[in-house]
Amino acid sequence: MNGANFSVVEAGPFSGLLTLSKDPMPGKYFLKDRLGLTGMEVSLNQLPEGGSIPFYHAHRENEELYLFIGGRGQLQVDGRIIDVKEGTAIRVSPEGERALRNNGTGDLYFIVIQVQSGSLRQWVESDGVIIDKPVTWQE
Repeated sequence: MNGANFSVVEAGPFSGLLTLSKDPMPGKYFLKDRLGLTGMEVSLNQLPEGGSIPFYHAHRENEELYLFIGGRGQLQVDGRIIDVKEGTAIRVSPEGERALRNNGTGDLYFIVIQVQSGSLRQWVESDGVIIDKPVTWQE
């Protein structure tokens, strides 16, 4: 379902990302092209027990926000190891050398939002506009 001002993708449960994903990395489901995002890349991620991203990486321009929504693991940034679990949020600057592993029991689920560092010029307080009309829901 898409409209003039929105687009929708049904990726299904996070527990199915390993089999659903046709992206270059199993368990990583990119949303930019699927939703027509113009200011960010977002990926839904499932990392199986014992799995890892077995290389360090950094970015040229984009910072990343990691939002952990299930399981346990560790994110390493610039040699520092950070334990992660549901509710952990971590921002990594473009230059940060990062790697990730699932050292918990069960799958690790997380969302990564990638956006050009320093590009935010407005946020809800300065960009949001209340529209003066009642909210209705059609049943």
